[in-house]
Amino acid sequence: MIVSRGLACQYPGGGRLTFPDTTVPQGGVLLLRGRSGSGKSSWLALAAGLMRPAQGEIEVAGQGLAALTPPQGDAWRARHIGFLPQKLHLSPALTVAGNLELVYFAAGLKVDAPAMAAALQALGVAGLAARRPQRLSGGQAQRVALARAVLLHPQVILADEPTASLDDAAAREALALLQATAQRCGATLVIATHDARVVQAVPQAQLLDLDAAREAVA
Repeated sequence: MIVSRGLACQYPGGGRLTFPDTTVPQGGVLLLRGRSGSGKSSWLALAAGLMRPAQGEIEVAGQGLAALTPPQGDAWRARHIGFLPQKLHLSPALTVAGNLELVYFAAGLKVDAPAMAAALQALGVAGLAARRPQRLSGGQAQRVALARAVLLHPQVILADEPTASLDDAAAREALALLQATAQRCGATLVIATHDARVVQAVPQAQLLDLDAAREAVA
């Protein structure tokens, strides 16, 4: 579950963004829509505890984020947030299995090899554990990144522009995979996007239109 009230962020150069109040039930889907610069990445950073609000509050998975110290925030995020960035950030120096192991190190947990194998199996890339990211196709890399994001069964999955640069068929597949994975985990799913195809493909989702919010304030 995600609840925000009176939320605003301040940038170092003096710019400020305010966001509409939002409530997303556990297991729900939120589409965070807007053009570049509308605040999508900032909202995701606030929800992940990577940025502190200049005003207001946000509660994610039952945790008020303002109450966490930076070390507490890092540990909380590793255990409760699954993040699928637009640039997947798979380490080329590590195998697929090695990239998944980083999740356990970040959370301060012992590596669970059977859980890693199960996550890769569920996403159809079980045979790629020993392969390095540069030997993966784009679709395979996205599946591995999603397996990494949901390895600890997070309560919230944040996906940043997951259909960017994908053709229509690949975009539909990526969105279906995201939704199915979130449902399997019982996770709240937030998709930040400027892609109109996403709204059509996920009609049941709540919509937070940041462009409209900016225009209303103006």
